[in-house]
Amino acid sequence: MNPLAGIGVFAVVFGIAVQYSLHKVTEGHVGVYFRGGAMLQGMAGPGFHMMIPFLTSVRNVQTTLQTDEVKNVPCGTSGGVMIYFDRIEVVNVLQPTAVYDIVKNYTADYDKPLIFDKVHHELNQFCSGHNLQEVYIGLFDQIDENLKSALQADLTEMAPGLKVHAVRVTKPKIPEAIRKNYELMEAEKTKLMISTQRQKVIEKDAETERKKAVIEAEKEAQVAKIKYEQNILEKESMQKMETINDEMHLAKEKSKTDAEFYKIQKQAEANKMLLIKEYLELKKIEAMATNNKVYFGPDIPNMFISEDSKDTKRTLTSVKQ
Repeated sequence: MNPLAGIGVFAVVFGIAVQYSLHKVTEGHVGVYFRGGAMLQGMAGPGFHMMIPFLTSVRNVQTTLQTDEVKNVPCGTSGGVMIYFDRIEVVNVLQPTAVYDIVKNYTADYDKPLIFDKVHHELNQFCSGHNLQEVYIGLFDQIDENLKSALQADLTEMAPGLKVHAVRVTKPKIPEAIRKNYELMEAEKTKLMISTQRQKVIEKDAETERKKAVIEAEKEAQVAKIKYEQNILEKESMQKMETINDEMHLAKEKSKTDAEFYKIQKQAEANKMLLIKEYLELKKIEAMATNNKVYFGPDIPNMFISEDSKDTKRTLTSVKQ
């Protein structure tokens, strides 16, 4: 055999072996190996790796946040109406430490039995227990949270390490005739809301006017009260001033009266001290001297004075000549 031909064959075989044995695991993934359909123990991280060609195969399993879309999910309500959810998104993440157990138990396509099939089951469970009004309008805002809680409860038991972060549910498709009725109902509801809001605005304006009137009335009442209190204070001040003036006048008059009384009292005491015999005799003589009269004419009155030991008597006698 030609040596060059042997080298060429070896090179071709080696190249094919390298091509099928060298593989790459991308970032955010874990490489899981299978040989003869059985899962091998080892796993590979991101980067280039080698494996036995033709006998061993590799599957990349994502370990970062990913979104699974479940489309066109049929759902029958308790009233028998069939509706369809166009798209349901499940945001989940698989922990690297749980990759081996989950892939071994549920294959590398673990999201089909654990998420896709479970979404169908839980959503139909929800729809069968509620009527169209509740599913389409009344309880629609609760579907995503209920679905997330149900999925996570089952995953915690069946596949620890796979966590659901969020569930987004689109509005379901309903029969056209029912949809038109709902649109009419929503239009009427919108009109009612507009009318209610307009009524609230009118009531708010009326309430504002009423409060404004109350504030004005309270303001006027407070002003009137202040003026009234001012008048009362002025009257009280005037009354106090008059009382002070009266007290001053009374005190002044009392002082004058006391002075006059004191003067009279002292004069009386002085007079009392003067009422002695000699002073009375003097006053008698002075009185007699003061009362002297001179008469001219043919008749001259005679006056006789007689005294006794106890009192003095005057006798006036007129004699004709």
